[in-house]
Amino acid sequence: MKIALVHDYLVQNGGAERVLQCLTEIWPDAPIYTILYNDQKFPRFKNKNVRTSFLQKVPFAKKYHRLFPPLMMNAIEEFNLDYYDLVLSDSSSFAKNIITSPKTLHICYCHTPMRYAWDDCQHYTQEFGFPNWLKKIVPFLMNYIRVWDYFSSNGVDYFIANSKFVQGRIKKYYQRKSIVINPPVKVDKFYITPKKELGNYFLVTGRMMKYKKTDLVIKVCNDLKLPLKIIGRGIELKNLKKIAGPTIEFLGRVSEKKLREVYSKAQAFIFPQEEDFGIVAIEALASGRPIVAFRAGDIVEHVEDGKTGIFFENQTENSLKEALKKFKKTNFDSKYIRKTAMGFSEKIFKVKIKEEVENKYKIFLKKYENN
Repeated sequence: MKIALVHDYLVQNGGAERVLQCLTEIWPDAPIYTILYNDQKFPRFKNKNVRTSFLQKVPFAKKYHRLFPPLMMNAIEEFNLDYYDLVLSDSSSFAKNIITSPKTLHICYCHTPMRYAWDDCQHYTQEFGFPNWLKKIVPFLMNYIRVWDYFSSNGVDYFIANSKFVQGRIKKYYQRKSIVINPPVKVDKFYITPKKELGNYFLVTGRMMKYKKTDLVIKVCNDLKLPLKIIGRGIELKNLKKIAGPTIEFLGRVSEKKLREVYSKAQAFIFPQEEDFGIVAIEALASGRPIVAFRAGDIVEHVEDGKTGIFFENQTENSLKEALKKFKKTNFDSKYIRKTAMGFSEKIFKVKIKEEVENKYKIFLKKYENN
């Protein structure tokens, strides 16, 4: 079986890139097709056969890739994948929209339907500080992208969703069924710290972006004078530092060893945003730490209110404050919390995805032979 992997673009590290890493370990000889590739950020793929689009040669495209949606639409369609029996795309935007021949099975591991096209258009323009003239154009452009995305998604033979939440979005926007296989998390690397050795701080990690609502956590911790550690960088970092009080500590980017230590010693992990799949939340659970989470997105699938965390209902200061009060009155079992995260291991992901892909290919092959 000749197989190819297709990824949106390799310009920043995140959960999607962890999925791709696992896919390359399952199918080590499969080439990777991607619109853009920053090889300096991905040394782990240096020995892989990475094939890029014409955008690779466009100046500044790798740095300002979010400004190029129309060109990315053209770029993904120009890949010729007729040689392959099976194409496996992992996508949150363009990779699923490749064009394959009738003889090629296309399975998409979907991180989410294109969020900025379907339901986050206004947030998209605000998040990345686009100039005013571009903000006026984007809504009209998104109408075109939505139509293109919907019809192009018909080229996917089978969808795999990364969470039940995303499964619902696939059904809503593409009218397609999917199965759920959660992404891989290196849960075995994290560990529990004895209760007497815990720190007195709360923790937030991830890219500093507006939709992550880190500003909400900072304001509440400022007001309650609670110690808060923040790990990560991003375009909102400067603004967040401006509003941070003396109990807030920004750690920036830390080593894997330091990350695991900070997770394991936190009082709790605060998760104030809506996510399609929050890997950082699973890492916190694998460290035996409870989560104080906004009740939205995929997190409701993974947190048991009162047992592995506490939910708050609204992204407001009062709602988060009430949740923190409830947290202080609740006892948590670190071993039980960690146990709930063990099903997200890389090993389990690899077994599930390999089995699903191979089974779907057998079904496809039978249908093709019968025709």
